[in-house]
Amino acid sequence: MGNKVHHRRIEADERRARLGVRHRLAGAARAASAEEVAGALVALHATDPASVFLAVGARLGGQPGIAGPVAGLERALYEDRTLTRMHGMRHTLFVFPTALVPTVHASTTRDVATRERATLLKDLAKGSEYDGAWLAETERQVLAELAVRGEATGSELGEAVPRLRAQYVYGVGTRQEGPQSLSSRLLRVLGMEGRIARGRPQGAWTSSRFRWAPTPEQPDPSDEFAHADLVRQWLAACGPATEADLKWWTGWKVTDVRKALAAIGAEPVELAEGTGHVLPDDLDPVPVGDADLEPWAALLPALDPTAMGWQYRDWYTDPAHKAALFDRSGNIGPTVWWNGRVVGGWAQRPDGEIALRFLSDDGGSEARAAVEAEAARLSGWVGDVRVTPRFRTPLERELSGG
Repeated sequence: MGNKVHHRRIEADERRARLGVRHRLAGAARAASAEEVAGALVALHATDPASVFLAVGARLGGQPGIAGPVAGLERALYEDRTLTRMHGMRHTLFVFPTALVPTVHASTTRDVATRERATLLKDLAKGSEYDGAWLAETERQVLAELAVRGEATGSELGEAVPRLRAQYVYGVGTRQEGPQSLSSRLLRVLGMEGRIARGRPQGAWTSSRFRWAPTPEQPDPSDEFAHADLVRQWLAACGPATEADLKWWTGWKVTDVRKALAAIGAEPVELAEGTGHVLPDDLDPVPVGDADLEPWAALLPALDPTAMGWQYRDWYTDPAHKAALFDRSGNIGPTVWWNGRVVGGWAQRPDGEIALRFLSDDGGSEARAAVEAEAARLSGWVGDVRVTPRFRTPLERELSGG
């Protein structure tokens, strides 16, 4: 019998040290710009628009209370276009570095878009007189109108292109049967296909009603390259991680995950939950308790990419606290962090106060003082804006009074 191969073991405290630095949460590792934050994390959850701004604000160095992340993030999204909001992994809306858009589209979004278009055509065939040729002409008119305007709301496009206001019967023969407008459905499909993109919101930075804008042509990498590239980027930010973590985060089949890991030469390591993987040049131990990086506190928003980064979360979230911090669908609410662990939750009350609840005594008075300082920093730049997570969790509801 051959000798058993022993891989390097990475304990939870080292994983938390990696998290603090690579996710720009430790004080000395904080970022200088929204682009730097997005690049470090690969993707910012954008299902709830406010989460993008709160996630960036939690990771900026200096004094976000003076200027805040809003202006810089809006400039990156809507003027410089260095960041892009689009559907990605698990059919979820994210903000990505624009340079990563071709990788995400080819590895993940393209297949979803193909299914969405097929379903739309099927629904139109069942519930209207419109066919594929009619839909193609409608799209041509919409794209031509956007090319002239540069940016427009769905309502404005509907006024300019009457076809977009067409109605069809959705869910023919089911309990969901009823009339539906083509507009939002078609614009969503065009967005998934990368032919248009979400622009500025209609209202404040917490709004989820966006204008639409045309997109420039993007490279079209192969599926194999895109899968490998996305896994390489993600492991740099979140490694070590298991196949199960990667399968959950990407939404891919396990065979695609394994092919991508093999393509980049990922190295196996031992974790508490089983075999994990890191990049081939990422096996060196990371110092734990580095004086330049510890201690650190953070207030992260609902659906933050760190809190939602792995399927297995026991190394940074006490299982006893999950009922308070997560909703029934597995979405995490606003969390309080101390040195790589979730130690509580927070919420904004109607009067603007940031309410805190500690679920753990980790760090004692030092942790409480640092967390309260983070709460004051958050209050400083949020100002008069009120933020209510789209997915409410038990602790957030209790703290907010809602």
